[in-house]
Amino acid sequence: MQRDTGQLDAYESDSDIDYELRAGIMTLTFENGSKIIINKQEPLHQVWLATKGGGYHFDYQNGSWICNRSGAEFWQLLSEACSAQSGERITLR
Repeated sequence: MQRDTGQLDAYESDSDIDYELRAGIMTLTFENGSKIIINKQEPLHQVWLATKGGGYHFDYQNGSWICNRSGAEFWQLLSEACSAQSGERITLR
C-alpha cells in the first residue's frame, strides 16, 4: 500500500479530516471525533482497516487490496467509511 496522502490533502479544505502517520499506522480523525485506523500487518502480509462500522482485513490480490470476508476493494470500503463518518460524500482511489 502506498503512503500517498495526496487524496486526503485534497479533501482537507472541504471536509475536516486530520490524519497522522506513525510507525505504519495511519489514523484519520473526523470533525465529530470519530476515527478510522489503517494498519499494516507485515507478518501477515495484510492491511487492516478499523472503522466505526467494523473491522476489515485485506489481502493483496491481482494488484488490489481485497477484503478477505466480503471481497470488497480497500478504496471502496475506505471511501464508504469516510463518507459515513464525515457525513459528506468522499471518494478515494
